[in-house]
Amino acid sequence: MASCISMVARAGGAVLTGLSPVAGQCLRQTTSGFIPRRLSHGVRSSLYEHVRAGYSDKPDLDIRAVCEETDNVIANVENRKGDLRADDVRKIVCVWKELQAVRAEMSELEKEKRQISETVKALVTKYGKEGLTNLPEYSQSLQRGRDVRIRLNQLLHQETELDQKFYIRALRLPNTTHPDVPVGDESQARVVEVVGEKPEFDFKPRGHVELGQMLGLIRQRHLSHISGHRCYYLRGAGARLQSALQNFALDTLQRRGFIPMVVPDMLRGAVFEGCGMQPNAHRSQVYSLDPARFPDLNLAGTGEVGIAGYFMDHAVNWKDLPVRNVCSSTCYRAETDTGRETWGLYRVHHFNKVEMFGVTADETGAESAQLLEEFVSLQKEMFSALELHYRVLEMPTQELGPPAYRKYDIEAWMPGRNSYGEISSGSNCTDYQSRRLNILYEREDGSLQYAHTVNATACAIPRTIIAILETHQTKEGTVRVPTALQPYLGLELIEKPQYTPVKYIGPNQPIRPLRPGAQTR
Repeated sequence: MASCISMVARAGGAVLTGLSPVAGQCLRQTTSGFIPRRLSHGVRSSLYEHVRAGYSDKPDLDIRAVCEETDNVIANVENRKGDLRADDVRKIVCVWKELQAVRAEMSELEKEKRQISETVKALVTKYGKEGLTNLPEYSQSLQRGRDVRIRLNQLLHQETELDQKFYIRALRLPNTTHPDVPVGDESQARVVEVVGEKPEFDFKPRGHVELGQMLGLIRQRHLSHISGHRCYYLRGAGARLQSALQNFALDTLQRRGFIPMVVPDMLRGAVFEGCGMQPNAHRSQVYSLDPARFPDLNLAGTGEVGIAGYFMDHAVNWKDLPVRNVCSSTCYRAETDTGRETWGLYRVHHFNKVEMFGVTADETGAESAQLLEEFVSLQKEMFSALELHYRVLEMPTQELGPPAYRKYDIEAWMPGRNSYGEISSGSNCTDYQSRRLNILYEREDGSLQYAHTVNATACAIPRTIIAILETHQTKEGTVRVPTALQPYLGLELIEKPQYTPVKYIGPNQPIRPLRPGAQTR
């Protein structure tokens, strides 16, 4: 409640005076129609529930901008790929006005209640308890006090309902968008830079699945009954290649001052929502554990969530900014769009990834933009060291996701696929995540300010493996190891192993080997 009132103090006054006609219109509407039908079934917010349970302060959303620049907010929402529409934004504003009207009335009634209390005390002092029996002023004050308390109880119930309706919808608003971001879907992505040349072969290049099977690196066959579709095993040099890439990325970043972290794979829904993800949404990419046994626990699809959770409800000392963090974690993604990339390592349910996450100041407004450029520069340095051909893309509005103000993707050329494939991304989330997760920094004078957050992929292991195998393959079916990776892998060339691959002896095959003892039955 205290955080609500402080938020009203910052934004509510200008809103109520500047938009009172709108508020009047909203008050004549029925609030029960606030949540659109497409989200009315099972709609909930883990972050709001987290706050109501007392674990964190209420998110300090910039509602002033939503109310004063509604048309701009609507345009931004319409340009993004999400479930919010123009009418949703208008309803957010309307419910906010209703909420402020209720709180304004509550404030006046609380003031009147204190005045009534002072009046009653003064009458008792003047006339004594015995002289109040037939005093009309005393009886009227008591009755008015009872009326005020009844009305306050009614308003408190209304405030609770309106507060919940407001936050459940407003928390889904996307971040603002950098003016240079292209508008549209992924086809509108702008090529910022192309690095290196496409590799040339005097033979037909193989895909990573064929190479991986030939060299005993990757297994995806006969696994659906073991761990489901879109799973895989890495073995031998394949497993070593994953470790080599992780260590290569971690060493590169730690030399640049990054702090290494180990983060949880399971986190509460509030942390996901604070990062701009929706674990409770229909067809969510987030795996949720059995709620009957593990209430509100979800598997992280990126190390970004775990690092953000570390800073949640904490303040960083301004002397340490920007704080550059790096973690290597296992990521889990439902990949519900099963019609795309059903085979190979490109789109899988679990994978390892090295993630960069930065917390920086917001004094000039340029700090997070500079940090994003630094992260992209580090990505380019690592991919160039791996001798890959790639391009940097400025991603359009529909590819930003809710938290990003600006986003760059890097796509490597994958000869086996004869196309570019995304291997990393980097986003400037400005104060979107910090306002929801209460990530702040402490200035020299002791005052607190919302930080800006920046995240970027250092190395998504499976997709980087695809690019390496397909780019550096030889006519003989071996794979040349990039020079920068040789000290980590201990090999200059990945060749077929000397041991024999395991042989499938299970059912559902044309000719099945006899089981032990079958000859004597």
